[in-house]
Amino acid sequence: MTPSSRLAAAALLIASAWIVAPRAAPVLDYDFFKARVEPIFLEKRAGHTRCYVCHAESNNAFRLERLAPGATFWSEEQSRRNFEVVARLVNPGDPSGSRLLLQPLAPEDGGNVFHSGGRQFASKDDPGWKALADWVNGRKL
Repeated sequence: MTPSSRLAAAALLIASAWIVAPRAAPVLDYDFFKARVEPIFLEKRAGHTRCYVCHAESNNAFRLERLAPGATFWSEEQSRRNFEVVARLVNPGDPSGSRLLLQPLAPEDGGNVFHSGGRQFASKDDPGWKALADWVNGRKL
C-alpha cells in the first residue's frame, strides 16, 4: 500500500467514524421549560381538562406541584421540582420516544392508545406538542 493510499484509507476511516459516532443527548433547558413548557400544563384546551387538574392530584410519574391558593403559576421552587419530575419522562433528543409527548398524543399520529386525559394533541403539528418537542430537543430561549 502506497503512502497516499494509506492516507486516503485513514481519512476514510476517520470520516466514517465521525458519521456514525453517536450524538450526545441535548441538555434540557430549565428556562425554556419554565417559559414554554409549564404554561402548556395550565392551558385549557377545547374539550379537555387542563393537564394540571389531573396531574397535581395524580400518584403516577407525572405529578405536578400544586399551585398555592390564588396563584396562577408556580413559584420558582415549585417550577424547579416540576422540571425534575417532567425531565424523567423524556428521552432528550428523542421526542417521539418520550412518554411525556406520547401519552397525550392521538394514536393516529403515533401516540399511546390510552390516556385518561384524552387526546390533548391531535397531531405532532399542534403548537403545544411542538413546544414540548423543542424542549426535548434541547432548545433554549
